[in-house]
Amino acid sequence: MSEKYTVSPDLIEILVCPETKQPVHLANAEELASINTRVAGGDMRNRGGNKPERAFDEALIREDGQIAYPVEDGIPVMLIEESIEL
Repeated sequence: MSEKYTVSPDLIEILVCPETKQPVHLANAEELASINTRVAGGDMRNRGGNKPERAFDEALIREDGQIAYPVEDGIPVMLIEESIEL
């Protein structure tokens, strides 16, 4: 049985992009589907130059909609090199 993780809304409220300090929001179904289509197509790399190893279960999107941060097992990975350009 796979576990369903969700980032706490209280945590999302205080998180900001480490690069620009813009707020982030939890990706909605449409945003997540768009990201995962690119992951499946093999044409996505994070800003560190690596391909994501698997589809994203969750992601946080920067306020300007340009950058996404992965969420792994319910834990936001707020590292610039792990972020992806949208």
